[in-house]
Amino acid sequence: MLEFDISADIQALRSTFADIQAVVDVEALRAEIARLSEEAGAPDLWDDVEKAQKVTSALSHRQAELKRVTEVERRLDDLDVLVELAIEMDDEESAEEARKELKQLEEVIGQLEVQTLLDGEYDDRAAVVTIRSGAGGDDATDFADMLLRMYLRWAERHKYPVKVMDTSYAEGAGIKSATFEVDAPYAYGTLSVEAGTHRLARISPFGSADKRQTSFAAVEVIPVMEEAVEVDVPENDIRVDVFRSSGPGGQSVNTTDSAVRITHIPTGIVVSMQNEKSQIQNRAAAMRVLQTRLMLLQREEEAAKKKELAGTITASWGDQMRSYFLYGQQLVKDLRTGHEVGNPSTVFDGDLDGFIAAGIRWRKRKDDDA
Repeated sequence: MLEFDISADIQALRSTFADIQAVVDVEALRAEIARLSEEAGAPDLWDDVEKAQKVTSALSHRQAELKRVTEVERRLDDLDVLVELAIEMDDEESAEEARKELKQLEEVIGQLEVQTLLDGEYDDRAAVVTIRSGAGGDDATDFADMLLRMYLRWAERHKYPVKVMDTSYAEGAGIKSATFEVDAPYAYGTLSVEAGTHRLARISPFGSADKRQTSFAAVEVIPVMEEAVEVDVPENDIRVDVFRSSGPGGQSVNTTDSAVRITHIPTGIVVSMQNEKSQIQNRAAAMRVLQTRLMLLQREEEAAKKKELAGTITASWGDQMRSYFLYGQQLVKDLRTGHEVGNPSTVFDGDLDGFIAAGIRWRKRKDDDA
């Protein structure tokens, strides 16, 4: 007789999932999808291209959000059927399949539960991520390239659409910087906990001496704004340079000067775009990112001033937020949450959900204690 009873585990999952459904408000989400679908079906929708893109993007995001929730509900119902079948047929194979599905659902529902903590003003937006190499020479530019692959693999695991908007290749190994967009619901809220300084310690593959090398890379995450950001950027405050898009080794992949680099002179912020085919499109994309960065910088300065006036000055949580050790102990450790993984290769292959979930919970506790 098969000894198999996971009913208590399934009930606990259903209870958690019910809480998630209440927070998500599925009925309100369906109503929003119906409204957006009606707008998207209007015959004159594409008369205003910018508005049409906003409507279709919002509709796609809401549909994806609803699909995640309804898919979990379906899988929970299927799991009940599978458990009944295993018991009735006294079938160990079906029981093992049910155990595996239970484990997968625990992970999926855990991720959805974390998402309910994302209640910031822009948390539900898509994200633009920029990675920049820091101190460490070739090791740093190689590290920046490793981080870029890590985040792209993470997005691929979740089937999130990604568009690489700009890449600046180093003369030696790796990249100086890269900017990419993750077009998925809650991408900003999810990835914003990855912002900060990342540190790599390893035996350098680029040096002749068998010595440990420490290198750094910075990760910046900003939200994709669905509408124009109300930040005035006078023409006199920016310098616009145009150049040809290029790939590794400087090989030209574009025969016209379509790539654009905008420098905001007062702050020193630099934004480059080369993904679009025309200079006009790249300039518009670069300006949107610049305006968003200036808006966030303004809000950070205002928040810092308020803290100073209140007499509570704290260091930025983003500085040196994670260390990657590729020698000796082989470890990746988040310095804020204490979360760690003893297999760096899986992390660099995109297995980031544990770090992200721990970061979101850590940030929520900080906000609640503030």
